[in-house]
Amino acid sequence: MRYCKNCLQPDTRPNTRFSQDGICPACTYYSKHKEVDWAERTQIIHRLAQSYKNPAAQYDCIIGVSGGKDSVRQALWVRDYLKLRPLLVCLSYPPHQVTDIGVDNLSNLIELGFDLIQVCPAPETWRKLMALAFEKFANWARATELALFSAVPRLAIDYKIPLILWGENPGLQLGDLGTLGRTGYDGNNLRNMNTLSGGSNDWMTSAGFGKKDLIAYNYPSAEEFLEHNIQIIYLGWFLGDWSLNNNAMVSALNGLSVRHDSPSNTGDLYGVSSLDEDWVTLNQMIKYYKFGFGRASDYANEMIRMGTFTREEGIDVVKRFDGACSEKYIADFCDFIGITNTDFWEKVRSIVNPDLFDLTGNMITPKFSVGKGLS
Repeated sequence: MRYCKNCLQPDTRPNTRFSQDGICPACTYYSKHKEVDWAERTQIIHRLAQSYKNPAAQYDCIIGVSGGKDSVRQALWVRDYLKLRPLLVCLSYPPHQVTDIGVDNLSNLIELGFDLIQVCPAPETWRKLMALAFEKFANWARATELALFSAVPRLAIDYKIPLILWGENPGLQLGDLGTLGRTGYDGNNLRNMNTLSGGSNDWMTSAGFGKKDLIAYNYPSAEEFLEHNIQIIYLGWFLGDWSLNNNAMVSALNGLSVRHDSPSNTGDLYGVSSLDEDWVTLNQMIKYYKFGFGRASDYANEMIRMGTFTREEGIDVVKRFDGACSEKYIADFCDFIGITNTDFWEKVRSIVNPDLFDLTGNMITPKFSVGKGLS
């Protein structure tokens, strides 16, 4: 395990690759910001926007939203700056999972004047797939993330809206290099991100789920994209100030409600991530035990790149909050999928990376030093 020499990104992040100088892809991308001709990028996005305007259609583009910080900023920028007519699409969680904050934030988008469609997969199928995914992979979102990412292109095809606008480029801004396209804004290789390309879905069909059960969980094929001229464009590539914190500030000024729980319960330093549900916190904790980094690392890395944290300050934050997860969220999740707390921790302990962590009794202790890696 090695850390980026600039930030606290470890080389254990799936699909990442450091430079010969030991710099992660996200830091390499950010270091080039000063060299970017932002006026040229502005011209590019305006040309693209004009080419997709369709006076004969009700909408020019489609944007996937949760109601959170990125959603609000994208929707406002697309409508008020690019002068496009966006249709917002939200994959809705079952009632037991969605938070009150999430409901309020969707209402806020509607109150800001946007049309919004909610896609609601069958709740019981969702719950069973969540339980199955946790049992097999210790990743409850293995199936539900497929539905989350598939909802927008599925609706784009059904509604004949060829332009999908997405937020950050995970290849450039996170280091998931499989998603890189022909240009910095081409998002049609999003299908190759770690979340979507994690192998066959036979584990769902072999458990008895039929094709009709899984329609919402099937990302459209590359052939379907070509047939319907679907194009995903990453908006983050055009916005020099695109960041977790900046998006949150813009959105908070436009009605965003934030979470007020402590980062010691969530790993979320400012309460602005995954506002529509709480159980992503569990997956961030499990990610930490698999790969040695969690949500606090993502915050710290961005802030180190922006110069608002020193690397030493980032190390302190990551040590304190990476892998944090409230027992309340764990208990709520266990109740939903019908397992005990003991069942939960047995499964989590079974996937802990033994190269990175020591398991002694009930303790899970890192073998690595944050910022230094394995000795």
